[in-house]
Amino acid sequence: MKASVENTHTAPHRKLFRHWKSIALLLMCYDMVVVNASYLVALWLRFDVRYTGIPELYLQPWKKFTLIYTVVCLVVFWLLRLYRSLWRFASYTELKRVTLASVITAVIHTVGITVLFRRMPLSYYIMGALFQFVLVLGIRFSYRFLLLLRARENGGTGKRVMLIGAGNAGQMLLRDIHSAEKISDRVVCIIDDNPNKWNRDIDGVPIVGGRNDIMASVQDYRVDKIYLAIPSATAEQRRDILNICKETGCELKNLPGMYQFILGQITASAMKDVSVEDLLGREPIRADMEEVFRFLHGKVVLVTGGGGSIGSELCRQIAAHEPKQLIIFDIYENNAYDIQLELKEKYPHLNLVTLIGSVRDSRRMFEVFNDYRPQIVYHAAAHKHVPLMEDSPNEAIKNNSIGTYKTAYAAMVHGCERFVLISTDKAVNPTNIMGASKRLCEMIIQSFDAKIKAGQADQIPQLFTHSGIENADKDGTGRVWQGIRTEFVAVRFGNVLGSNGSVIPIFKKQIAKGGPVTVTHPDIIRYFMTIPEAVSLVLLAGTYATGGEIYVLNMGSPVKIDTLARNLIRLSGYRPDVDIKVEYTGLRPGEKLYEEKLMAEEGLRSTDNEMIHIGCPIPFDNDTFLSQLAGLMKAAYSNKENIRSYVARMVSTYHPADLPEETKEKDETYQELLEDSK
Repeated sequence: MKASVENTHTAPHRKLFRHWKSIALLLMCYDMVVVNASYLVALWLRFDVRYTGIPELYLQPWKKFTLIYTVVCLVVFWLLRLYRSLWRFASYTELKRVTLASVITAVIHTVGITVLFRRMPLSYYIMGALFQFVLVLGIRFSYRFLLLLRARENGGTGKRVMLIGAGNAGQMLLRDIHSAEKISDRVVCIIDDNPNKWNRDIDGVPIVGGRNDIMASVQDYRVDKIYLAIPSATAEQRRDILNICKETGCELKNLPGMYQFILGQITASAMKDVSVEDLLGREPIRADMEEVFRFLHGKVVLVTGGGGSIGSELCRQIAAHEPKQLIIFDIYENNAYDIQLELKEKYPHLNLVTLIGSVRDSRRMFEVFNDYRPQIVYHAAAHKHVPLMEDSPNEAIKNNSIGTYKTAYAAMVHGCERFVLISTDKAVNPTNIMGASKRLCEMIIQSFDAKIKAGQADQIPQLFTHSGIENADKDGTGRVWQGIRTEFVAVRFGNVLGSNGSVIPIFKKQIAKGGPVTVTHPDIIRYFMTIPEAVSLVLLAGTYATGGEIYVLNMGSPVKIDTLARNLIRLSGYRPDVDIKVEYTGLRPGEKLYEEKLMAEEGLRSTDNEMIHIGCPIPFDNDTFLSQLAGLMKAAYSNKENIRSYVARMVSTYHPADLPEETKEKDETYQELLEDSK
């Protein structure tokens, strides 16, 4: 069986090798003829185009030198790789090689026949070398010329392409499209912002103008597809060009970036669909992860909610930093299994443990901490969907708030070094129970950190009853509390593009069904960041931590969801409100027009990273807060209908979204954010 599999894989390679070998042999035979015939033709022309008129004193040296010269040419051509090039892609590099080979062999011929036999006529040397160069070069470039000619003849059956970018990347892409056998598309015009290139041609394709001419050129040349091939362009430049292109209704493709250009991978197949991220208009955040590497290297790391959008990306980036052991903890086994398989395949030597359980189960949490002794915890387990939590508020408190308490308590008791809570901008002045539950999570870790720094860890109430602490402190001396050093911090950020349940996947499904695309409010705005960006900054913030901080990630300018939806419709090749309807459904319960990253009472302190700031926590009475948690837990587990009133007593900034819409629109902060999003 194994042999058959190997044969299956190697057969195409052997076939390709045999094909290349055949082409090389044919070229060798051709070269053997033309390198000698070129000099014979030179003699023939020199003596009045009559073979019989060539004197024997010149014809005999030519005949005797043919074998020597044939061997010399084949060796030189082989060394210069003239039999290993893919001539269907022949370009400047191949031209240089043929030219160099022709010069070397011409010199050898001139010196060799003169020294070994006799001096020949001057025209023999010049014309012979010239004929050889033309014939050797012509056969090699004729294949590419025929492919280009056939591509243009068949171009009417494919799509008409506008190419944006007349630089090296654009030229490479143009050659690939023209030479590709399986691509019937035809580039009909080129756009470039450099006026010096206007009204010129590249391989017969006109450069018709700059970005301001895109709309008119699409009409004039009946363009169906637009390729953006400017790998060096900034995110803002790409955004500006794509914002023009998306109004044309053409299919858009974008070159991923400089990486493909440097590797020479500028092909039609390398082009990717333009995504909404390309229209956000900012460069990807690239954090210096060296500090993170030193921090995580050789540590036992636990990620709760490790199968979710943020949790799984945390696991990916942590696995790349060589931890001693990575523990994935999640209640949903399918997600946990998926990330487990992915990491095992990518990091076969990683010490990976995947556990199923709930952060609401204190016995399970104590068991995990007791068995594995994690040194660093990233707590990403949470219910996050605002409308669902509004319908099930007690579940938000049980899972988010009490689950955080139980996990943090287990981490503290078992000597965990650092506990990083993944929070959200919805915790700021929350109008929904999900945001309020996450604010409770922040207050919990702030209280834990304050008590530890005050040497009062033993005063943190135990909200559950089992044998975990009794076993750790069975002699009753309180030794379990001695040397507690766990640092508790929170990291707060906004929405992440492409996460489970986020707007982009929802919009794509709605577009695929033909619409309508539903937006809650025409003026609703949100902060966005990609999942890898957010997780990189979470890891970096966790590395900076000294305990008690609430780190705030710089999310850039906010984006209107309505604009996001309409751009996605255009990128899919449709027209908003014509092909795909956009419908406004109204704000959902607990939903705000905008999210804040800080409370009004908080201020910001900068860190060494300009993308990460520290919010100065609002002071509150830790003892009072901790004493209230027992009542909150009892109310949640009793499924009290008035759980929101319990939360409101503990979170002074929690105000359900029941203000009139007119009042919200007068809010100065909202108006400022709305202006930034335009």
